[in-house]
Amino acid sequence: QVQLVESGGGLVRPGGSLRLSCAASGVYTIGWFRQAPGKEREGVSCITSSSGSTYYADSVKGRFTISRDNAKSTVYLQMNKLKPEDTAVYYCATAVLYSRPPNCRPRDSWGQGTQVTVSS
Repeated sequence: QVQLVESGGGLVRPGGSLRLSCAASGVYTIGWFRQAPGKEREGVSCITSSSGSTYYADSVKGRFTISRDNAKSTVYLQMNKLKPEDTAVYYCATAVLYSRPPNCRPRDSWGQGTQVTVSS
């Protein structure tokens, strides 16, 4: 059974930074997804198990960076230049990354979520 545990959320001012962590029970392709109140879930970023491929939503390109440390079975999401519209619950999940067109879809294992609030 795949286990995923997120950490690192919090309250930050616009323009600030946060780093989310997703500790997994093994090495998998992992995606970060977010959901704000009243909005549909959005795929934010994904990384393959070998770090060979990554995906970023247009809304976060140039601001967010996904990485992983397979020795620790942990995937990170570095979020810089945060905006109020980044406010959401962020989840990590096992995922499938597609290249044509670029996309990332969740599979069946999810973490519990971590709240990110960007507000002055």
